[in-house]
Amino acid sequence: MSGARLDLGGVTKHFRGLRAVHEVSFTVPAGAIHALIGPNGAGKTTIFNMIAGVYAPNGGVVRLDGKAISGLRPDLICDAGVGRTFQLVKPFKGLSVLENVTVGALHRKPRLAEAQESANAILARLGLYDRRHQLAESLTLPDRKRLEVARALATEPKLLLLDEVMAGLRPTEVDVMVGFLRELNQRSGLTILLIEHVMRAVMALAAEVVVVSYGEKIAEGTPQEISRHQAVLDVYLGEQEEL
Repeated sequence: MSGARLDLGGVTKHFRGLRAVHEVSFTVPAGAIHALIGPNGAGKTTIFNMIAGVYAPNGGVVRLDGKAISGLRPDLICDAGVGRTFQLVKPFKGLSVLENVTVGALHRKPRLAEAQESANAILARLGLYDRRHQLAESLTLPDRKRLEVARALATEPKLLLLDEVMAGLRPTEVDVMVGFLRELNQRSGLTILLIEHVMRAVMALAAEVVVVSYGEKIAEGTPQEISRHQAVLDVYLGEQEEL
């Protein structure tokens, strides 16, 4: 690891009178896997949206490799090296699995043949190659989750934001996804920040965990430290799966 890949400095977001995120700061080192957790409505996806350019912060700054990206358009942030998945999986209707991933690959590879070659390689790594000609909307939930990851990877990010990619998966399917993400991180050095409610996945993957509640950071530390943090137990873990 070499320095901070992602650095949030006091980011704040208001929606009219609603304070969604208030002065949240944390860093993710290059090559690390970190997790962002908290109860529903805590502001996690709003933080992702500020990193990815959907929203400009009302205050604070988001930096990627030391350069401010706050307020840039999503396509420019993607250019800079940020890829993301979405909590609600919505593949492009009417397109095949391969075509869905090729759309992402075209961002870096404007020649169609090269983009398709890259997409096929990603689908093979995620176990979706045999379904590449199937309509994406006909996939099962686990396969749609994997497709969502494939589409993000096709943009060749250096920072991957994963928004609940394991929600709704069976334990064995969670284990498969955890294994894939761990291998991806170890093999390519890809930096990963994940929002996740499946605590077994957080414990297995994350080197550090940031906990937010009501838009504020209330704790940060290793999974073991977070599992013993009384404020976290009070506001979050007591309502969720046991660590």
